[in-house]
Amino acid sequence: MRKAQAKKLPLAPDGRFNDKLVTRFINNLMWDGKKSTAITIFYDAVDKVSKITNEDGYEVWKKALTNITPALEVKSRRIGGSTFQIPSEVRADRKISLSIKWMIRFSRERNGRTMADKLANEIVAASKGEGASYKKKEDIHRMAEANKAFSHFKI
Repeated sequence: MRKAQAKKLPLAPDGRFNDKLVTRFINNLMWDGKKSTAITIFYDAVDKVSKITNEDGYEVWKKALTNITPALEVKSRRIGGSTFQIPSEVRADRKISLSIKWMIRFSRERNGRTMADKLANEIVAASKGEGASYKKKEDIHRMAEANKAFSHFKI
């Protein structure tokens, strides 16, 4: 590394919930710099979640994010001609990043009429401990557990 690492710019909290995590989620949801569209999609999804579950949509979204946040992951490491999958703990910042990206990715892959519908369905599923993003977290944890024997090769 030749230059200093880039500074993390502070995020402004969103207008409705006054939460920086929501802003981060919206920034990940955004395509082609269309932030107002991403904001509309997110708020519509939260409203739909509150209609579906009869609970506060924002709280359900936060619960869904915590449900799909991974604690462990595996990293490949080459040792003596063979590659090992070595389990390691996930940094706090990366945990949030992974959970947000998984939720958005698997929402986009879902069947539904609009992105807000897809996102709402994924949020509801993740809050119940179901859905593709929750399954992804479980798979990662299962892989880390299976390769626990190689944890002494820590990176």
